[in-house]
Amino acid sequence: MAAIEETGFELLEHPPYSPDLAPSDFYLFPRLKEHLRGNKFEDNSEVMAAVEAFWEGQDKDFFSKGIMGLEKRYTKCINLQGDYVEK
Repeated sequence: MAAIEETGFELLEHPPYSPDLAPSDFYLFPRLKEHLRGNKFEDNSEVMAAVEAFWEGQDKDFFSKGIMGLEKRYTKCINLQGDYVEK
């Protein structure tokens, strides 16, 4: 929390479960699922290796796009007075 305050970021409250506002749900996991689609894995270790390879293969712009998309979704959510934001 101290680091957040030091950077000057403002914390915004949102509902405890908002898949349309969680970067992992609207940005990260859909791209991971797309990457893994059609693959067959022999065991959990193969799945874990494929997931790790996917994350490690992404450059910083990949993650920046997800964070930048969050601002647009927050704005939509505010304009919809908290209603569900799809795309």
